[in-house]
Amino acid sequence: MIEKREFYIGGHWVAPAMPRDHFVIDPSTEEPCAIISLGDQADTDAAVAAALKAGPGWAATPPAERLACVERLLTLYQARAEEMARAISLEMGAPIDMALASQVEAGTWHITNFITAAKAFDWVHPLGDGTPGAMIAYEPVGVVGLITPWNWPMNQITLKVIPALLAGCTMVLKPSEEAPLSAISFAEMVHEAGVPPGVFNLVNGDGLGVGTQLSTHADVEMISFTGSTRAGRAISKAAAETLKRVCLELGGKGANLIFADADEKAVARGVRHCFQNSGQSCNAPTRMLVERAAYDRALEIASEVAAQTRVGSAHEAGRHIGPVVNEAQFEKIQSLIETGIKEGARLVAGGLGRPEGLNKGFYIRPTVFADCTPEMTIMNEEIFGPVLSIMPFDSEEEAVAIANATPYGLTNYVQSQDGPRRNRLARALRAGMVEMNGQSRGAGAPFGGVRASGRAREGGRWGIEEFCEVKSISGWEG
Repeated sequence: MIEKREFYIGGHWVAPAMPRDHFVIDPSTEEPCAIISLGDQADTDAAVAAALKAGPGWAATPPAERLACVERLLTLYQARAEEMARAISLEMGAPIDMALASQVEAGTWHITNFITAAKAFDWVHPLGDGTPGAMIAYEPVGVVGLITPWNWPMNQITLKVIPALLAGCTMVLKPSEEAPLSAISFAEMVHEAGVPPGVFNLVNGDGLGVGTQLSTHADVEMISFTGSTRAGRAISKAAAETLKRVCLELGGKGANLIFADADEKAVARGVRHCFQNSGQSCNAPTRMLVERAAYDRALEIASEVAAQTRVGSAHEAGRHIGPVVNEAQFEKIQSLIETGIKEGARLVAGGLGRPEGLNKGFYIRPTVFADCTPEMTIMNEEIFGPVLSIMPFDSEEEAVAIANATPYGLTNYVQSQDGPRRNRLARALRAGMVEMNGQSRGAGAPFGGVRASGRAREGGRWGIEEFCEVKSISGWEG
């Protein structure tokens, strides 16, 4: 049993004010694997006070020195990649090979892209030609509260901590209590990288406790949150009284538009993307809309891919998907699969219960529904499991209407060999991101959505700007 009961506050590991044990459950076995402490108001106050005290010094630190700290952190992060992968695999169930190649690598990717963006970032620059003495300065927001989820721990922690450091902010991180071990390892790396005491602080806790305390704290200037839309609404309300800046990256219900002229791997690629990380990705393409001429063949391929998708322990090497994170998620997904069946969707792969041979652990059968209709629950709710819903369409206009008929707007996908069509759809689809023909976002591109998916723009230059105040200066000399 791993014991990690201390918090990182003011550059030191300190015991919580009033210890409250929380068991971290290994989703592959349903057994406790670690014990952490959950913080209370006194711990949150201590962390915010440390961040507030360190704020002026870190804000005045030259950007080049802040960048050097991040570069040292990247070196340490890469050196401890295998340790980080083991922590992520244990706490949230990502298969160990995937944890190393995708989960940990996501952090490397973001840190590297932020370093590139910071080197080109013009912290003070002229407003423009014809405005002598008018300058624009980017300055840190101040103390920021960072609240991160369990599904991609290092992806989200690096998307928040790194730009906050580069911008000159000080911070308190509350990682998910479901996946705290990777965050604790990350805090050790921040310390070893030489980030000054109080600049980065970590307090474990739950959303109702530390999460709410950060959201309402008078000395916290900004909350950056990734998680459910429901929690995002609650945080926005809690933060309103103190007029905080609130940046939200929330849920999604991505549509994948597959036209008859799509490449031969498009359907299989979409199914695998939906099932990646056991379906626990906010940008998963969980609604597959297929042009009617290609519909029957798409169902055959999707069924085959689901049948070939192996499910197994996160501790086993290999290309398979692991369990979902906990019992609550398992039961929610089972309930939504049952709802899909009751509402008339045709089950062509998977279904209720655990995969054959797996009697313990939060394992879900890779599931595909056909003949879905837009009003079905499984076409509207974010399932957050390896469950794909497929329906046909007859025209480009119909496909766009179905894709946009959702309160979410994170990522949509297009598969077609027709370039002008892709360009039209990229503009017509209401989402913060559109990815086409399997091409991922470019290095440093912003990640974020619209509407119920939140409106954060994390990554690269945009991610740094989120942690900055923009100051207008007139009468600048020189």
